[in-house]
Amino acid sequence: MERNDIIELTITDISEEGKALGRFENFVVFVKHAIPGDVVRAKVWKARRKFAEADIEEFITYSPFRQTPQCKYFGMCGGCAWQNIRYDEQLSFKQKRVEDAFMHIGGFSKLNIKPIIPSATEYFYRNKMEFSFAEHQWLPREAFQERKNNATENEITFGLGFHPMNNWEKVLDIDECWLQSETSNRILNCIRRFTIDHSIPVYSQDNRNGYFRNLVIREGKHTNEIMVNIVSFEHSPTMMKQLADYLLKEIPAITTIVNTVNTKIAQIARGEEEHCYFGNGFITEKIGKYSFKISADSFFQTNTFQTEKLYSVVKEFGELSQVDAVLDLYCGTGTIGIFLSDSCKKITGIDVIESAINDAKVNAEINSINNADFILADLQKGIQFSSTGISHPDLIILDPPRNGLHHKVVSDVINISPSKIVYVSCNPATQARDCKILTEFGYEIEEIQPVDMFPHTTHVESVAKISKKSKQEFSGTV
Repeated sequence: MERNDIIELTITDISEEGKALGRFENFVVFVKHAIPGDVVRAKVWKARRKFAEADIEEFITYSPFRQTPQCKYFGMCGGCAWQNIRYDEQLSFKQKRVEDAFMHIGGFSKLNIKPIIPSATEYFYRNKMEFSFAEHQWLPREAFQERKNNATENEITFGLGFHPMNNWEKVLDIDECWLQSETSNRILNCIRRFTIDHSIPVYSQDNRNGYFRNLVIREGKHTNEIMVNIVSFEHSPTMMKQLADYLLKEIPAITTIVNTVNTKIAQIARGEEEHCYFGNGFITEKIGKYSFKISADSFFQTNTFQTEKLYSVVKEFGELSQVDAVLDLYCGTGTIGIFLSDSCKKITGIDVIESAINDAKVNAEINSINNADFILADLQKGIQFSSTGISHPDLIILDPPRNGLHHKVVSDVINISPSKIVYVSCNPATQARDCKILTEFGYEIEEIQPVDMFPHTTHVESVAKISKKSKQEFSGTV
């Protein structure tokens, strides 16, 4: 196969990264904007020894799994890559992704993988959105020409929205997103209008000057509290006061307005200073019967409604009693530990991020939790039991980042030898890899429960229930 070849393909699957793929004479070909079931004529633009990439020239047959995307920016921004696939089929692909990971990476042939838990809502499910300001706006050629003929120079160059795929210099200027809420869209458009009307300079990474960098909107789905956080390169109290007054007049539902100052090069929505211009500087949210304080910089699971389902699976798999001690590794802001605290004797959470541990302690205090401790420590340097207050945990909860467990953590867990492990993962591939190691040292996987936290994306959460085999069943040594 060579560059510029025209080939006919039946799309049969979606890769772990969300790329549609088909096979041409047993050669794997990845195709943009296709979905399983499509039959296409495609033009090869990259040919390698083991695979090729191609663009669609013509649809011969459309997949029965297709649907019309709700969002007018579909295919242009970097999110919601599956909005053109029926939701029931999205769930099927995610289920298969978990099954394939444990089969091909973990080497497991027979596992009890339960049907995926769907999201109760397909749209407006996120409680946090981050938008970027940019000097340079990205639009498809036709749309840019239309805007150029009907807009001011500021409106043409300035952008507030999302970075298009693989382009971190420009921003796709948007006026609506289907992920958070209608109120979020109104806030987005109010801030765009204020920025243009007041000719506020947007931060330039090249020149290291300007003002606005990011807009972060956080919402309490159960409490209806709303935070607007403007991330800026400098602190301008006069300008921020004007913006706060304008926002509160237009959208009285806002409960707090924060300005985070980030003077660093890195384009992240965090900073060194935080100034509150309205409200108390945080919002609260509920998961089950528990309340959580969410500040501008706090980590919190993004889909509130699904988080309760996810944590309920963790609680079910943990099979806790009032005499059990629990070790919660990678505990973050303590949400899982607090959710489980009424079902065990003691729970200790460990994380390396100081702000997360501080938030966890505050959340425990808010909920009057007396049997939960949270410790700042680097798990990669080993678990220090003298600081945990738990000499031998009955259950270990693992909730690592996407790259999975560090080898030191795996070794420590095996040496601790708890009777039960519950492994929560946002990456089935690394979860399957880690589970394979655990099963080589006397553990078995009882159940796996996939959970869809992010409809219209390729992401899937997975919870594994893991138990220690009896000595009769296992005679190996660590």
